[in-house]
Amino acid sequence: MRMPRLYHPETIHQLGPLALSDDAAGHVGRVLRMKEGQQVLLFDGSGAQFPATITAVGKKNVDVEVLERVEQSCESPLDLHLGQVISRGDKMEFTIQKSVELGVNTITPLISERCGVKLDPKRFEKKLAQWQKIAISACEQCGRNSVPTIRPIMSLEAWCQEPFDGLKLNLHPRAKYSINTLPTPVEKVRLLIGPEGGLSSDEIDMTQQYQFEETLLGPRVLRTETAALTAITALQVRFGDLG
Repeated sequence: MRMPRLYHPETIHQLGPLALSDDAAGHVGRVLRMKEGQQVLLFDGSGAQFPATITAVGKKNVDVEVLERVEQSCESPLDLHLGQVISRGDKMEFTIQKSVELGVNTITPLISERCGVKLDPKRFEKKLAQWQKIAISACEQCGRNSVPTIRPIMSLEAWCQEPFDGLKLNLHPRAKYSINTLPTPVEKVRLLIGPEGGLSSDEIDMTQQYQFEETLLGPRVLRTETAALTAITALQVRFGDLG
């Protein structure tokens, strides 16, 4: 059985006794039904992981003994920031989950003209918290010890005009060049993925104003969630750590 990996939201500063967070304790006690003496692998987002032994399991609390700090990173050499126009239903959750597994460092949810999601500010705050939990869960599954940031929701133009010293890409089915023809080396990429209905012509002109390069993935028009994951994979193969 694979040793369960659990996120501890506070930095683990020292070895020894530790009480798990409520979410982690609930997962260990109620979901996995683990017992005293079994081992778990903790990570706190600092880039390290911490093997630990369960010392006590209660109805609401789980205590462990942290055995050692192991520096281990599986982060890609490519610093990839995804700007994703919010998609409907569970598509956004799927995109966040899989893009974290593929090595994205930062995700910014965006609002564009054709964004099909309309939520009030309070519901957006709940969505952000939910999306961050999905990113953490993806890290637990895939072995990442650094948790990507889900940034506050922004307008498309506000995101595009932020200063950035890397390559800025916008997918476009009529672009002349593909990811395979991009110049090398590339260490930082800001990738824009539009909504289901695509960006408007004014928005495409705006991205060009802010020096976004248009690129295409192939001859077929992909759904927004498919386009995001395909582009991330292609970029990781070309510039990152996917072989």
